[in-house]
Amino acid sequence: MHVFIKDFGAHVDEEVVVRGWVYNMRSSGKIAFLQLRDGSGFTQAIVSQHDAPEPVWEAVGTLTIETSVEISGVVSKHPKKEEYELQVRDVKVLHLAEEYPIGKKEHGPDFLLNNRHLWLRAPRQWAIQRIRHTIFYAIHEHLASEGFTRFDTPILTPTSCEDTTELFEMDYFPKENSGTSELSEDGTEMSVHDKAYLTQSGQLYSEAAIFSLGRVFDFGPVFRAEKSKTRRHLTEFWMMDAEIAFADWKENMDVQERMVQAIIKTVLERNQQELQILERDTSKLEACLVPFARMTHAEAVAKLQSMGSDIQPDQDMGADDETMLMQEFTTPLFIEKYPAKVKAFYMKPDPEDSSRVLCSDLLAPEGYGEVIGGSERIADYDLLVAKMAEFNLDRKPFEWYLDLRRYGSVPHAGFGIGLERTVAWICGLKHVRETIPFPRMINRLTP
Repeated sequence: MHVFIKDFGAHVDEEVVVRGWVYNMRSSGKIAFLQLRDGSGFTQAIVSQHDAPEPVWEAVGTLTIETSVEISGVVSKHPKKEEYELQVRDVKVLHLAEEYPIGKKEHGPDFLLNNRHLWLRAPRQWAIQRIRHTIFYAIHEHLASEGFTRFDTPILTPTSCEDTTELFEMDYFPKENSGTSELSEDGTEMSVHDKAYLTQSGQLYSEAAIFSLGRVFDFGPVFRAEKSKTRRHLTEFWMMDAEIAFADWKENMDVQERMVQAIIKTVLERNQQELQILERDTSKLEACLVPFARMTHAEAVAKLQSMGSDIQPDQDMGADDETMLMQEFTTPLFIEKYPAKVKAFYMKPDPEDSSRVLCSDLLAPEGYGEVIGGSERIADYDLLVAKMAEFNLDRKPFEWYLDLRRYGSVPHAGFGIGLERTVAWICGLKHVRETIPFPRMINRLTP
């Protein structure tokens, strides 16, 4: 009977069949210890020369690292640990692997990234991707429990939410007769655009969805063409954008706080083995299951200046400022009401100070910086038009977006959370490149 390693606990003293790979091995005289993985988990398979048939013992002697095998044996509980082993009775070699290029010695990051297709097999990388999976579904499960509907937004867009200089332009759509229109196959008018971009956010389209569904979120790959080479940046990454009808910026933060705490609780519940492999200090995650701290941008600037930063009151916070500020916090911190000049055109001005907007960034502790950005959106048509003019935006690509303020506009707010930055924080990783199966950065397109 074939079983997965993760289910060994339900099959103690039973003979089972395991299909997987030998990722390590050692021999002690007449006993061989094979370290197996099957995708669901890891186990040790013990082969005794005394008990195994001679062809089985001979087959074990031919095994190489990453050889794929089908092994039958009896599941036993480890005498001292909460682990299970396999007492081997038969070994069937499915494919004898060539000499594996990734060894026990230290390898540099470039070598490992060049061999990312193989590096993914390492227990540490297995653990990271399993936690990524948990976080992805924890977000879905939590938002669904709060009445959100998943709403898929386009990856190809005619404009940007913020700044087209940070987008990848697509040379695909017709450029001739730019700005005119033509007839589609069914005879209706169809616009012709001279530019298209890979999306950096599905936010604007999600805003359209709230007028139908009330609370929505999208979750997919997004792209940034900025030339960043920091440990927090990728060129292609995954973002979840949520939009909430009839919500203000304060309720928006409350939703974010509940979601982040749901993520932490779910990972702590489902991924103890993975967290142990990563040697993650889970007490630092448990410390975040309390109300998050909050301060205004003005308060943060004053605090940073007292700590030696040269940040000015009208400036955005950089990574160094975020890291410095979070030295005194063990929980995530909301920074509220940034200067309007450093934020996007669609953010609602603060009624008490129009130079600031009703927004927030959520900074993670332990030096991981911003993981969520959000704001209350401008719901008033005239104000939004004025803001677009202030930001020197061409109205044409945004006419459909302005329609949302013409027909039944309501107060609404939303936020976006970066999956990779969240994975890095939860896993305790030094660099975001390990959080995604095949990282795409300014200097990396392969494998």
